[in-house]
Amino acid sequence: MWYAHNPGRRARQLLGDGTALLWAVLWAAMALAVHRLVQPASQPAPHRPRIPLLGSSVDGALRGVAHAGDRIVSAAPATQGPAAAQALAVLGAVALFVIPVGLMLTVWLPRRLRWTRQAAAAQELAGTEDGRELLALRALLRPLDELAATAALLPVAADETPDPDPDLDPDSDVPPDPGPGSLAKGWREADPVVLDALADAELQRLGLRT
Repeated sequence: MWYAHNPGRRARQLLGDGTALLWAVLWAAMALAVHRLVQPASQPAPHRPRIPLLGSSVDGALRGVAHAGDRIVSAAPATQGPAAAQALAVLGAVALFVIPVGLMLTVWLPRRLRWTRQAAAAQELAGTEDGRELLALRALLRPLDELAATAALLPVAADETPDPDPDLDPDSDVPPDPGPGSLAKGWREADPVVLDALADAELQRLGLRT
């Protein structure tokens, strides 16, 4: 599973994937441009045409690489100059692609793979009673504000009344605890309503269908 069921979560994932792909394509095009600039068969550096879609600073940097290649060719023996320039062209193009794309992948790819593993495991657990109990336990470990929001969605039975407390005024009405404590109590007692609410909250957090 690579994309969430939730439309908002799926749109963010598609946007992130598209941005990563565009980043890789742009650096691949730039690497090819550098390779053509530094090749021994290309024109001398002063006469090389400007690369389209690049700013003056980037184009100037690429021309500096081309000048360096020309200096290597002129300094090397006649029999080794073209080979040295060709090697420089290949190494420069590879480095220009691998470094920025590799940095992007170290940030983007682990997060995508982690979500994919979590979503696949959650979908598998959601199909069994014991699995949903594990999902509920995981939901209990979320921040307190998220637990409070989940507890607020729990239905309260019309005939639900608290146990009498001799230390309290018998005429006072004490509502059941609507906070995260009620979720922990319901999980310990295997309350199916609480377990389902917690499991659904964990699935929704991952953007999955409940």
